[in-house]
Amino acid sequence: MSALYFYLFFLAHPYIAMWWTSFPKAGRKSWEALVPLYNYYVAFKVGQSKGWWAFLMLIPGVHIYMWAVCNVGYLRRFGFFSAIDTLLAIVFPYPLFFKAKDKAFREPTNWANPKEVEERKAGDHVALFFALPVAGHILAFISEALSSKKNNFGKKSKTREWTETILFALIAAGIIRTYVFEPFKIPTGSMEKTLLVGDFLFVNKLAYGPKVPVTPLSFPLFHNFIPYLNIKSYSEAETLEYTRLPGFGKVQRYDVVVFNYPSGDTAVYDPRVPFGLMGHDYHGIVNNEAIILWMQSLSGKIQAKAAETNNPNNAWEIVYEEEAPNFIKNLSYWKEEARKFLGEDKMAHEGNNIIRHMGLIRRPVDKRENYIKRCVGIPGDELEIINSVLYVNGKPAQIAPFQNLRYTILNPDDLTLGISSEKFTNQMYESYGLEQGRDYFNTSDGLMKMNLTQEELKRLQTVYPKVKFELEIDSTYEMKVGKDSLAKTGYPATVQIKNLENFPKDINHGNTMTNFEKIKIPAKGTTVKLTAQNIPLYRRIITAYEGHKLDEKADGFYIDGKKTDSYTFKMNYYWMMGDNRYNSADSRVWGFVPEDHIIGKASLVWFSNSGIPEIGIRWERIFKFIK
Repeated sequence: MSALYFYLFFLAHPYIAMWWTSFPKAGRKSWEALVPLYNYYVAFKVGQSKGWWAFLMLIPGVHIYMWAVCNVGYLRRFGFFSAIDTLLAIVFPYPLFFKAKDKAFREPTNWANPKEVEERKAGDHVALFFALPVAGHILAFISEALSSKKNNFGKKSKTREWTETILFALIAAGIIRTYVFEPFKIPTGSMEKTLLVGDFLFVNKLAYGPKVPVTPLSFPLFHNFIPYLNIKSYSEAETLEYTRLPGFGKVQRYDVVVFNYPSGDTAVYDPRVPFGLMGHDYHGIVNNEAIILWMQSLSGKIQAKAAETNNPNNAWEIVYEEEAPNFIKNLSYWKEEARKFLGEDKMAHEGNNIIRHMGLIRRPVDKRENYIKRCVGIPGDELEIINSVLYVNGKPAQIAPFQNLRYTILNPDDLTLGISSEKFTNQMYESYGLEQGRDYFNTSDGLMKMNLTQEELKRLQTVYPKVKFELEIDSTYEMKVGKDSLAKTGYPATVQIKNLENFPKDINHGNTMTNFEKIKIPAKGTTVKLTAQNIPLYRRIITAYEGHKLDEKADGFYIDGKKTDSYTFKMNYYWMMGDNRYNSADSRVWGFVPEDHIIGKASLVWFSNSGIPEIGIRWERIFKFIK
């Protein structure tokens, strides 16, 4: 339901509650109850002695709380203190307002009068429960016990104090978190070594202008789920259109940006992950499940081929190559089977095992998981990746100070020089800050791999001149056969299956993490001619991000039922990549980031904990600005 209806309801509320009948008893004029907005100022003045609180009702995300605060405070001046009265004042206050005209107006609670304190005790606990369930009561009781020996004659009860403190702390936190800055913790290594796992950041929402929440009815301290309870922290009873308030600037190329995960509109609820964190990249999961289900259907043919060739080791590869064209031909069928498997059966594959999950969850934009990457492409930019080198508008992109690439050590003996692995590990960390497992590791076939910044690479090459560091490259089919040959013959079916891994997850786009086709980042107001080749790049923009119905028929494209050969973008889009280029799920996997997903600019590391006992707190990173 649109937020407009909520605000219309707020405007109508004083008339439904017949405030003009009770205002005179509070020493106000009847006509004051009839003036929109001003009537709320008066009601807050009467109930809370703070008329300016009425302005907080204009802020999405706190307006409904302030509406309840207004009702509770006002009605208590007419003696409605009980638990039932307080509950009604919060959720449906009209029976009490109708009675208020026949009740005597009371002075504020005399905290020196035990009778008055006692009559509001139960109601205060109800209000405290709505402010912070359970935990608020625990804090209140502890505080009450600690202060029981003191002379509190004439002071507010601890329940009342905690209710007021917690409620308005939540409201203030909600305003600050939504419109000013928000704390953020780095959960994965996709931005290493610029940002490390365990870094705590401040995200500046004023940098690009704060987004007005799409779902303003939410508990202010939690993003989308309340931990342990595993319930949504928000309600979609009220929704807003995308609106961004003025900020200090726009997203600039190479900014480190926090945004809502574009592929998070549908997520797999995995109960094994703390706090029900969702499975990432649902669309990639669907492709993967489709391939697995298809491969399982081939088990009989694989067994027959193994018996026929008397070679069970190669039987799978032979059948896979033979049957790949049939999979591509029936790709839509297998993807639909995968969606049923994930959604209706609530199951998913993990290696050779099947896990049960808790179903699929569909989320509004502002409640999708928060991601952090570096913006390497802004609207209108042309991007291409060739052998791990990013080109922006035809020129090599700026290299961030801690951006790192992966190298294969072709002669590791010259690097280790015969020393023990423990000594080598200590040497790499003490001399170069390289951590085993994160910055270097050995593969199953015995090769050593290193993730190195340009500075680290130069230092190692200087110290170990005989060691060869070879940049790791994902070879593409185009590199093997040439683009001219590809245009004539097309991709083989086995390669088409491989093409489903990276954006745009289409059988005819052979992108990898180190080689990516030339694309142009969509800009608001620009028009693109739609073709069979480029529609996979823009399909989610047209449907998921900009809300149109797209039909792809033999005679062309239909958008919202109308045939067309072009599309004009309604929003700006961005291209995000992690500085840890070989360990980052980013735009190379899920594509463009719409402007309505942008949250803010990562500006400051205020705390950092490595989680490793030997390292502990990273003191050198505290209060470090992000570049």
